[in-house]
Order: sequence, then structure tokens, then C-alpha cells
Amino acid sequence: MIAQSIHSAIGNVSIRTVEERDLPALEWSGEYIHFRHLYQNMYKNSIIGDSILWIAELDGTGVIGQIFVQLISARLELADGCNKAYLFAFRVRENFRNNGIGSLLLFQAEKDLIMRGFTWSVLNVSQQNMRVRRYYERVGYQVVGLEAGRWSYIDHLGRLHEVNDPSWRLEKNIKAEENVKKYEEVVK
Repeated sequence: MIAQSIHSAIGNVSIRTVEERDLPALEWSGEYIHFRHLYQNMYKNSIIGDSILWIAELDGTGVIGQIFVQLISARLELADGCNKAYLFAFRVRENFRNNGIGSLLLFQAEKDLIMRGFTWSVLNVSQQNMRVRRYYERVGYQVVGLEAGRWSYIDHLGRLHEVNDPSWRLEKNIKAEENVKKYEEVVK
């Protein structure tokens, strides 16, 4: 499903949901190969409606950005299936940053959540990443707490990895009037 196609300073960019054929491209030429099983599981979750995987695709280049949205989680404070959704795996390839691609992905994900009836968008950002935290605050997110940042995954070779990345949890009321106006301006 193509949500939108725009002409940006870097060319024609499409924001759309992930299809199975896109899974290898999410590994970004091997940089994220260790998340192969995670991506496959998230794709399966998207098929049953528990998540939505968005990508930014540049004509002639391929996938240049992504954001995943978890609609339901065992941790209801992150994603409860009706009011709160959790955004993660949000990234833009380094040589395409600062061109508005990340904002387009984020606003598309939030706009889609509004259409699904959600009110709150939740995400975590590493305590080591003040630059990204400031960006989220500029687009309406507020720090609501701290996260231990402990999680695990099985890599492409079947090895278990434990991650410890203390984070801030941020939330945004995506239905607030000022936020809806931003979506209308950015995603036209």
C-alpha cells in the first residue's frame, strides 16, 4: 500500500507499508542483518494486524528509511491495541538524513494511527541520544518516564543477544489540534 509519493529535494520518495519482498532491504546491505528474525516476526505480526511496517523508498535507490508501529503489546503502557501504539526501529540511511524523510515517515505513521482511532503515540529514545530526543520534542513528544531499555533478540545465526540501552519514554497526543494541523501541512 502506497500511502504517498512525493517529490523531495532528493527525488521521488514513496512512503508505503512493507511487503514480504522488502524484508532483505530492511537489512540495509548487511548493516542490520542481525535483526533478520526480528524483521520476519514483525512482518508476520503486520499480516495479522498487530503491527504496521512503513518504509521510505527512493526511486532508483530503494529503501532509505523505516519506522515500525506496534499496535498491541504485552506491555499495555506502550501499545494497548486501541488507544496507544508504540513506534520503533525508526531510522533513515545516513546519507539521506536532514532531507525531511524521517519527518515524512513519522507523520505518515501518526496520521495512519489517527485514522485507526488511536490517540497516543509512544516511543523510546536512548538516553545517549540527546539530538534525537530534541527532535522528538520539537515535533510534539514529551518525556513521560525512564525505560530500563532491556530487551533481547535472536540474530540471523541463531544467537541470543541481550541489549541494555537505558532510554526515555516519550508520548504524543496525536489527536491534539495542533498536531493534526502539522500532519495536514507536512503530508499533503
